Amino acid sequence: MEKLEKTLEEWKAMLDPEQYNVCRLSATERPFSGKYNDTKTDGVYHCVCCNEALFDSKTKFDSGCGWPSFYQPIGESAMTEIRDTSHGMIRTEVKCARCDAHLGHVFPDGPPPTGLRYCINSVCLNLEPRE
Repeated sequence: MEKLEKTLEEWKAMLDPEQYNVCRLSATERPFSGKYNDTKTDGVYHCVCCNEALFDSKTKFDSGCGWPSFYQPIGESAMTEIRDTSHGMIRTEVKCARCDAHLGHVFPDGPPPTGLRYCINSVCLNLEPRE
């Protein structure tokens, strides 16, 4: 996969303010506010910054946490994981492997078969419905 690199100024020009704050500055959208939190549409979720495929809707589940949750990414190379010690917590941040957009965090409290919960900000995603 070829890395997509842009300056913060370039990202700011192409993203809306909330997308920029979450994807490029690692902010978080308010829980239960995202457009994909309750979505049941069949399709593939892509990175809003670079259009890389990240999650299949078949792996989405209702975790009740307020953000779209998935139990596995679309492929092993779709994202990178980084230890996050901000806000007095120890978590694992997930970023798009292609453009390094902050997506959210992954937790070890998800359903089978992986036991993982990828807690992802809606604003970082574009859903491409299946035909």
